[in-house]
Amino acid sequence: MPLSKRWRALDRSAVDAAPNRYGVVEFGADGTVRAVEAGMVRDVLKEAVAYGDHEQVRWETAQDREHATRLAAEHRDRL
Repeated sequence: MPLSKRWRALDRSAVDAAPNRYGVVEFGADGTVRAVEAGMVRDVLKEAVAYGDHEQVRWETAQDREHATRLAAEHRDRL
């Protein structure tokens, strides 16, 4: 199941707004989920902006690394 958060453009402002916490991150284009990653949200976004592979992003924070990894796996299974 995709995250219920709104999409935002994947740019430097998204990185600045991202928390420095573990979480699950969905990348997309045209409102469709294209990839799901887990990790420190801000670090994941910095890397994505640097490589320019995605247009949109949304995220949800997690309690810790294991929780983020579990959430990401659940989201990938539902794609």
